[in-house]
This record gives sequence, C-alpha cells and structure tokens, in this order.
Amino acid sequence: MDQTAPISPPPGTGTPAARLRDRLTIPVLASGGILMAVMQTVVVPLLPDLPRLTGASAAAVSWTVTATLLSGAVLTPVLGRAGDMYGKRRVLTAALALMTVGSVMCALSSDIGVLIAARALQGAAASVVPLSISILRDELPPERRGSAVALMSSTVGIGAALGLPLAALVVQYADWHTMFWLTSALGALGVAATWWAVRESPVREPGRFDVVGALGLAAGLVSLLLAVSQGGIWGWGSPRVLGLFLAAFAVLALWWWQQLRTASPLVDLRLVTRPRVGLSHVAALLTGFAFYANSLVTAQLVQAPKATGYGLGLSIVATGLCLLPGGVTMLLFSPLSARISAARGPRITLALGTAVIACGYALRIADSRDLWMIILGATVVATGTTLAYSALPTLILRAVPAAQTASANGVNVLMRTIGQAVSSAAVAAVLVHHSSPLGGVPVPTLGGYQLAFAMAGAVALAACAAALSIPGDDPSAGTRRARGATRGARDQAMEGA
Repeated sequence: MDQTAPISPPPGTGTPAARLRDRLTIPVLASGGILMAVMQTVVVPLLPDLPRLTGASAAAVSWTVTATLLSGAVLTPVLGRAGDMYGKRRVLTAALALMTVGSVMCALSSDIGVLIAARALQGAAASVVPLSISILRDELPPERRGSAVALMSSTVGIGAALGLPLAALVVQYADWHTMFWLTSALGALGVAATWWAVRESPVREPGRFDVVGALGLAAGLVSLLLAVSQGGIWGWGSPRVLGLFLAAFAVLALWWWQQLRTASPLVDLRLVTRPRVGLSHVAALLTGFAFYANSLVTAQLVQAPKATGYGLGLSIVATGLCLLPGGVTMLLFSPLSARISAARGPRITLALGTAVIACGYALRIADSRDLWMIILGATVVATGTTLAYSALPTLILRAVPAAQTASANGVNVLMRTIGQAVSSAAVAAVLVHHSSPLGGVPVPTLGGYQLAFAMAGAVALAACAAALSIPGDDPSAGTRRARGATRGARDQAMEGA
C-alpha cells in the first residue's frame, strides 16, 4: 500500500452529504458499467445503413466495431495497472470522460475517419468494470462486497440488452446523431456523478509505470485481434492474416520475456501463472466465447427471412426486445450469484453458471423455430452468464493482493474480450460454411445455427471443467491461521502481565 495515500473515513460516517455519497457509490458505479455496455452496442443497428449515411464502404464501416474492440483490449489492462498505481477513481473518471468525448465526436460528424477514431476513444470504457470492482473491494465491508461485485459484473449483459433496442428505436424514428447526443449527455452525467459520489481508494501499488510493457502488449494484442476479427474478410490463409498471427506470437513472446525481468511489470506474470489466477483467466476466455455466441446467433436467427423455413423476419427493434428478457434476468440473478459464492465458493458458482449456459444451448438446438423457445433458450444462457461473470471477479479478488486488484481484473476482462473476438470469428466461419442461396444471396441454414449452438455449448462445458479445476479455499488453513493469531495474542498478553 502507498503509505502516503490519504486514508478514507469508514463508509456511513461524516456529514449527511458524505453519507449520501456512500449510499450512491454502488448505483453510480453500476450505472457506469451499464452505460459502457450501451455505448459498445449502440452502433450495431446502424451498421447496415452507415455506408449510405457516411459514403464509406462496408469494409470501412466495420471498423467502427473493430476499433472499439482493439482499443478496449489494449487499454483495459493498461488502465487497470494505472488505477492500481495512481488512483482508481481518477483513472475511472478519465475512462468515462474519453468515452463521452468519443460520443460527442460521433454526434458532430458523419465522416467515417472521425467515427472510427471516436469509437477507438470509446474503447477506453472497457476498463470501467474492473476499475469499479477494485474500488468496491477497497471501499465496502466484506458483507456488502459480494453482492455489489456480482451486480457490477452483470452490468455488461444488462447494458448490452438495453442498448440494442434503445439504439434501434432511435435509428428508426430519429436522426442517428440523436443517439450519440443522448449517450454524450449520459456520459457527462456519469463523469460528474463518479467524481462526486465515489471516494478515491487509498490502496496503491507504488512503482514506475511500465511503458515498454504497455507498448509491447498493445502491439501484440492489436496484431492478434486484428487477425482474428478480419480473418473472415481478408481470408484466413492470406499473407496479411498469417503475418499478423506470426507478429502477434513473436511480439507477445518478447513481451512475456520482458515482463518477467522488469521490476514493476505491467502484468505480474508470476501471479498470473498461479493455478487460482491462471485457471480463472482460462475460464474467463472460454466463458466469453460461449456467452457471445448467444447474442450473435440470436440476432441473426430471428431476423432471417421467413422463406428460409425457420426465420421469423423480425425487425431490429423486435430483435432487441427478444434479448431484453436476458438483460432483466441478469439484473435479477446477480444477488443469487453472490449468495451461492458466499455459501459454496465462487468456483462452484462459475461451474454452475457455465453448466447452465450449456443447458441453454441444448434448448437452442432442440427448438430454434418457435419464438418463445428462442427467447427461453437465450434467457437461460443469459442466466448462466450472470452466475459465471459474477463469480469471475470474486475469484480474482480472493487470489490477488489488494494493490493489484484493478490490473488483475483488467487481465480477466481482457481474456473475456479475446474469447468474444474468437467466438465472433468462429460463428461467422460456421455460418458461412453452412449456408444455401436464397434469392441469389447466401443465407445460413438452420443446421449451421445449430452447429454454432453446439460449438458454444461445448466451450461452455470446457469452461465448467476449468472452473472445477481451480484450487478451492482450504478451510483448515484459515482455521490454523486464526488459531495461530489467537495463540500469539494470548502469549503476548501473558508476557505483558
């Protein structure tokens, strides 16, 4: 801990204004997480129309999504480390401010270059959840921490479920810039509320920021995720994609070597390689893969033309409403996740959540024609995702020192992001391979969708196996430590007497 950092007074003490700020800490942080997820999804309904609205090609327009993915993957561990070193509230506020500036840029311009740059700025908001979880660890008493962390983890799914229908309604009934003016106003409100209601954590890890490590990680991740996200467009065997994969392997290998020899590394790899931390990251990657396929495939399936024999021909607004029950479920089930983790441990919650995800995909395979079954299957997957995503940060909190909470959770979120990127590429490859012409246009077959569900369900079961492999807490160790402390205190008291 940084000994020069001011020590915050206990929550619930001080002036009425201070007590009000303490009560608003969790709602303000949760609203920031929801806003981040909304900001990431609002551009999705725009993608079919952006080439016409901006005069750009479809390939250029796709970068409004890719830029956010790349910058978010790079900045999440970097800003997490900065939060541990320089103050979590300070870095969190800066991330929300960058997100808001990006939204204002989108509202003011129709130039595709400006939009891509703005979306890259918004990628900084991906660090909001790990920074907020770290603040909750530092500021809340243990009895409130579990439910708050579970809620914070669920904001990603809640925001995504809210963002899609909201954006679709705005795009359908108003000028598309209106959507970004709305998110700009919400972002500015979020920055002000965070600065006012959230106290700066006194927990710091002193040292010098690893600039070389940050640049190396950025180069390696950009090469890797660019190859994964663009492989289906450029061709998986093309020189560009193969070159990017080779570059990613070489750069990340050098980065790993550099991190092990740096006094203050960006990522503590010795901590990452411990089974409790490393297996949690593996489970996060697999869970991210399994979860993301649900949103991708559901949206395409219900919008497919009725002429396919299975499609429902729904509008983008109706599609968003189909995903809304999953978001509501995530909000309702986050307290349950905290209770299971408190009673059985977070690794059991994670294993249960990934098993529920697999069950949801089994429902999707059994029936993907009736709307109510599609919604039921998607909601079951969302329920499992709530349990899993709520357990992951709790596993990290229990396995790492308090001074490294933000950076460790940043790496965990990064692994989810990589899993989602790989899921997007894998689902796209499956659906392209299993398609048939309809009116001269290739359309995925029902068998292709079912294969995608089977693939995601299998990955969810692999995540379940990884969760069960995570070493659990040793109850006897805690008892021994408590007895040792009691014995030591008794001996000291006797010596003093």
